[in-house]
Amino acid sequence: MSDIDTYDSGDTGHDVDYGQYSAGQEHDALDQLHQAQGSEHDAQSQFGIYENDHHAQESTDFSTGSHVEYDQPAAVHYSADNYTNYSHDASEDDHVFAAEGSESSHSAQFSELDALSQRFDAAFAEGTQFHGEGGQYGVAAN
Repeated sequence: MSDIDTYDSGDTGHDVDYGQYSAGQEHDALDQLHQAQGSEHDAQSQFGIYENDHHAQESTDFSTGSHVEYDQPAAVHYSADNYTNYSHDASEDDHVFAAEGSESSHSAQFSELDALSQRFDAAFAEGTQFHGEGGQYGVAAN
C-alpha cells in the first residue's frame, strides 16, 4: 500500500489545501486440506461334518433239547439225545458321510485427500481532497 500526503501552505492563494491518496492491492488465500485413511481385515472359517452314524448290534441265541426213543418187542431198542445250541453275534460300525470346510479372508484399504485452494485478489484506490476557502470536501474512490 502506498500513501501520498500533500500540503500546500498558500503559495497558490488558498488558506488551506490538503490532499491524501491511498492505493494498493490486497491478496488473500484460503487453503483447506482434509485427509482420511483406514483399513479393514475380515477372516472367517466354517467347518462341518454331516451324518455321523454309529451302529451296534448284538444277538444271542440259546436252545436246549432232549430226544428219547424206546422200542420193546423182541429186541429192546433204546435211544436218548440231549443237545444244547448256543449262538452269539455282535457287530459295530461307525460311518461319516460327508465333511466340508471353507475359509475366506478380505482386506481393504482406503485413503481420501480433499484439497481446496482459493485466492482472492482485490485492488483499491481512494483519495480525499479538502480546500479551506469554500469549505469544499470531496471523496474520490475507485
